[in-house]
Amino acid sequence: MKRALPPGFVYPSDELKELHVRFLSMVRVRENTAQQPSEKLMADMGKLIEEMTAKGVLLETAGLRPTSEGVRLRNDHGRFSRTDGPFTEAKEVVGGYALFKADSMEEALELTRRFLAVHGEEWNIECEVRQLADM
Repeated sequence: MKRALPPGFVYPSDELKELHVRFLSMVRVRENTAQQPSEKLMADMGKLIEEMTAKGVLLETAGLRPTSEGVRLRNDHGRFSRTDGPFTEAKEVVGGYALFKADSMEEALELTRRFLAVHGEEWNIECEVRQLADM
């Protein structure tokens, strides 16, 4: 399901051309819990990441540092403001992400399901999956 590119568009490299259909899976977590990943979860996640990377469907993944270390920068009609974390008004925050190469949203959702399944029944997390727009 490749989207049409503007007339005259040229990819800067063949490598980027192969990444044409990409999906971002954002992992949403409740930050104010004391839950930490177990050694088993980390080992299982490592195996899954290795497998997906070898197949060429996982382009990049990472967890994010706590919001207490983050900053929000806002442009409100030309007026910039800065808010230092933590962001207490947020019930859920993006705690990590995975960037997938997939042929469809359904394939990206199946890859995301595998990431969620590794967490087992002791976790309550969700992912938002969105296709990246061609620029």
